[in-house]
Amino acid sequence: MRARAVRMVLENEADYKSRSQAIASIAKKFGCSPDTLRGWINKQAVEDGDRDGLTQSERDELKTLQRENRELKQANEILRKASAFFAAADLDRLRER
Repeated sequence: MRARAVRMVLENEADYKSRSQAIASIAKKFGCSPDTLRGWINKQAVEDGDRDGLTQSERDELKTLQRENRELKQANEILRKASAFFAAADLDRLRER
């Protein structure tokens, strides 16, 4: 439905005085708000490379990389604490000799 509504606006835009009128008219036909349809059009423009912004696949990749980065930071913190613990244990062992 979204793709069809976006395509209708882009294909029939010349039949209206402005893009806003085309969006308002077509949004009524699809039962959605003009702002919703405008958002779909903007997202499609990003996906097509006609507008700056992150594509859906880029947003997904960014989210994955951020999650991996967060997990690696947690793992590093655990290793740092374990290293400090074992270093302290080694010092205690050496002092007891």
